[in-house]
Amino acid sequence: MSDESIEAAVERFLDETESALDDYDQGYADADATLSVVRTRMDELAAAVGEDA
Repeated sequence: MSDESIEAAVERFLDETESALDDYDQGYADADATLSVVRTRMDELAAAVGEDA
């Protein structure tokens, strides 16, 4: 994500997290899988923020 702006990283995080939650709500993923996706996205966002700090 080093070439990605903070705004783009946040937008990507929100989009992908919302998609994971939608999959859970529709019954396509269980809670553990959904949390795994959200945690991965959080780590990616934290890394993007840390690169700009």
